[in-house]
Amino acid sequence: MIVTLRNTNAAEVGSRLVSLRDEGGAVALGRVLTLVVQPDDDESTERAIRTANGASHEHPMRVIVVLPDDADREAGLDAEIRVGGHAGASEVVVLRPRGGAGASPGTLVMALLLPDAPIVAWWPSTPPARPSADAIGAMAQRRITESRRTPDPVRTLHALCQGYAPGDTDLAWGALTLWRGLLAAAVDESPSEQITAARVSGEAGNPSVELLAAWLRVSLGCVVSVDYVGNDAMREVVLERPSGAIRLVRPAGSTVATLTRPHRPDQPVNLPRRNTETTLIEELRRLDPDRTYGRVLTQGLTQLQEA
Repeated sequence: MIVTLRNTNAAEVGSRLVSLRDEGGAVALGRVLTLVVQPDDDESTERAIRTANGASHEHPMRVIVVLPDDADREAGLDAEIRVGGHAGASEVVVLRPRGGAGASPGTLVMALLLPDAPIVAWWPSTPPARPSADAIGAMAQRRITESRRTPDPVRTLHALCQGYAPGDTDLAWGALTLWRGLLAAAVDESPSEQITAARVSGEAGNPSVELLAAWLRVSLGCVVSVDYVGNDAMREVVLERPSGAIRLVRPAGSTVATLTRPHRPDQPVNLPRRNTETTLIEELRRLDPDRTYGRVLTQGLTQLQEA
């Protein structure tokens, strides 16, 4: 069900949301967090809502979408409330301020936040350079950006590095979880040797490629080089050590990679590409600061540039 409210205010939206919940029998206490989404336009709005609806089956939540203020129109607020089949296991509120009504987005959403529930901010398109200084970001325990949706993802990462605060994260980081787990396990296996150099191969401009190389740099303390190949995200990681290299290679278009180690048979491993819904679900599982991401963003990227 989608209910449209014209020339409304946040208090009226909140009241209508309560009445719809009472009529439909939805249980507000089942919502575990409030996700506040700040898209750039209608296209990114609908994409973000679809993703949040999918993630809501693991994390039931209230989703509040705040669009940019349409300054050229008469002052006011239009809103949509989506429940039932249009909202997955969540409640979705879309706010469309105009004429300056969205000048204080924090005030707009305050009346709609779930009481005593964590707040997560998500920018599914262009993020602010300093998410923690944003009006919504300042209220949130976690702040999620999506650098790969920007015109220059790598430049966006470096901008986020300058404005980083504990609680920030990027969905390009969540896309690396499987790669990081496999590589960490391979390094921990016998023989225990120092990694002398590393090489990461992948798509130019892909933020996950940069973040994986930066993670290897701060984790292993060795020189890490990056080769830009193809247009298929991550392709290969090579870790050099005295007894021979560890290689993790995923062919273009494949969801299965091959892990190669000296004196052992090659091992096929399942390594699918992770979509936005999967990475959002993962980020919502933990609401404490991801300190590893913080080190990678603020130290690893800088060390890669200096090498």
